[in-house]
Amino acid sequence: MEAMLALSHVCFSYHTVGGETLALTDITFSVGFGEFAVIVGPSGCGKSTLLSLICGLIRPESGEIRRTGRRTDTASRGIGYMLQKDHLFEWRSVYDNVLLGLEIQKKLTQPNLDRVNRMLETYGLSAFAQMKPSALSGGMKQRAALIRTLALDPDLLLLDEPFSALDYQTRLEVSDDIGSIIRREKKTAILVTHDLSEAISMADRVIILSRRPGAVKRILPISFPEEYDTPLKKRNSQEFSHYFNLIWKELKTYG
Repeated sequence: MEAMLALSHVCFSYHTVGGETLALTDITFSVGFGEFAVIVGPSGCGKSTLLSLICGLIRPESGEIRRTGRRTDTASRGIGYMLQKDHLFEWRSVYDNVLLGLEIQKKLTQPNLDRVNRMLETYGLSAFAQMKPSALSGGMKQRAALIRTLALDPDLLLLDEPFSALDYQTRLEVSDDIGSIIRREKKTAILVTHDLSEAISMADRVIILSRRPGAVKRILPISFPEEYDTPLKKRNSQEFSHYFNLIWKELKTYG
């Protein structure tokens, strides 16, 4: 079966006046259609750099990246990118914020507007649509940011620690919300996080990187019984601690 995304022997270095710093080396993995992959690793191992390579903001020095079988050498419109901060504009209403991407790309068609309205209703934001972002809680802002990303109907979602600015309780609630939304919308997604519990509870597979230069140490499939059907429920399963210990062991044995 063809992968949505495939990286083959990807390497990347940063070049400065002081010399060359190898950031990523021999990165090889694939992500299937509808799969939720999570990337973890020590600080500075190149996780965010890897997302920049996948979305085409920077190009690998060697190796190749293919999406739906085609090599990607430039930034692609088929990818949605969700960052650590929601970046909602206070001078625009919540509704106008979630329409921003469609507005920029001149895609304010009725089918797209209907899809946005459905998501606002489904995910509890329709009553706040005409309010300013300051009226929303941190979790609601992140939901609005996700709807803005999903409004363009991307093939692939990249999430770079989107919950890191939230307090712990809100982070639990929002990761549960966002994970459930992405699965309900049947999107392929890659999440970068430092939070191992978050990774295990949201992932179909966890990709573990070594310290810099980042290399794939292990790819761990994640599976839970059917009754544990949300990220929050998975944290209460017996399997959860098993996966946590496996990933923790890999991260402690740097190499």
